[in-house]
Amino acid sequence: MICPRCAASLKGKERAGRVCVRCRKRFALDPAVHGKGMHDLRVRGIAQRATDHGRLKITLTQLWYLSRSNNYAWAGRERKGVPARIRWLVALPVAVALLLSTVLVDGDLAFFAGAAAFLILVAASAMRHRPGVLPGSRIIPSEEMFRGLMTGAWPAAYGDLPAGVFDDARPLPRPRGAGPSRASAPVSRPRAVILCTDRVVSLFLTANDVPGELGAVLLEATGREGPAGHAALVAEALDRLAEYRSALPVVVLHDADPLGVLLAPLIRAAQPDRVVVDAGLPVSAARGGKGVVRLARPNRIADAEQLRTVAGLSEADARWLADGYWSPVAAVPPPLLLSIVERAVQRALTLPPPGPRQAHAHGFLTWPQAPQPPRARGTGRPGTGPSTKEGTSPA
Repeated sequence: MICPRCAASLKGKERAGRVCVRCRKRFALDPAVHGKGMHDLRVRGIAQRATDHGRLKITLTQLWYLSRSNNYAWAGRERKGVPARIRWLVALPVAVALLLSTVLVDGDLAFFAGAAAFLILVAASAMRHRPGVLPGSRIIPSEEMFRGLMTGAWPAAYGDLPAGVFDDARPLPRPRGAGPSRASAPVSRPRAVILCTDRVVSLFLTANDVPGELGAVLLEATGREGPAGHAALVAEALDRLAEYRSALPVVVLHDADPLGVLLAPLIRAAQPDRVVVDAGLPVSAARGGKGVVRLARPNRIADAEQLRTVAGLSEADARWLADGYWSPVAAVPPPLLLSIVERAVQRALTLPPPGPRQAHAHGFLTWPQAPQPPRARGTGRPGTGPSTKEGTSPA
């Protein structure tokens, strides 16, 4: 590998203990030990692009998503056939009984008993069993491994995390202008509300004082897994929104998952006088985009029919979510995510309150299907609905 300190080409024995034999300096990561892509120069370069060369602060979780070398997700599979142990537990005693009966009887009965025993053994050996598999996913390196290296080996080599990266497992760094007891500068008279269902994204926005710069207040509603997740998430969101007047527009920022795509439509139904802009990660981009982090849950949260009728998803997108797949909005490149939030808030501020005459007056924006440079603008296409649909592009 290339030494990240002196750029010398090092063999395995020349970098024992992650110390370069040429410059005698320590480095943090070794691809031969920690896996493909785990190299100081690569991770540092990813951090520089993600922080826009120090302009932004990003979380360690966001850096993990961007630094992944592989990502696998698989659908569930139902069990088919009978397990071999059960087959032979039934087939062998029956076959032995039939063979013993051939000794006790004569003629055709003995022939048929022997033939039946033979057929039972053939059938038992020919039957196949396919065990059931739950939906699942894997990111390489794992979050635990990556976080351990970046909070252990990296500071040991360089003194701290890469510039602009902070550990979201620790107290949030206070941005410029923030009060001594607040993580973000207070907004006395907010113009909009940003409702976020992802804690990592909430920390990212707060660390960069995005709500303060946009004149918005940031609310976090995470809900919980399981069948009751829908009601719990919506109830939590409505409870938090109840503190703010209905004239304030709401920008909903969520993962491409069943709980997220159902949240904005249900808020619109509960508060028809409020402008609601869906700025979550689009399911179509998560399902078909290149370089997207795709995950899968073992438990199904919603069925496809509900996702089609309530969230207005296509058949393919609804089925993808119903099968357990999802994609985190925290995996979107931070500069692009910031651009999308800014545009969504500005869009929400320009929309008049929904009403009978305006129910079909506003279009919705679709975002690029691939990452673009910071502040890049997407393309629009006409649509219907009382508010807009803005989504993030894949990571």
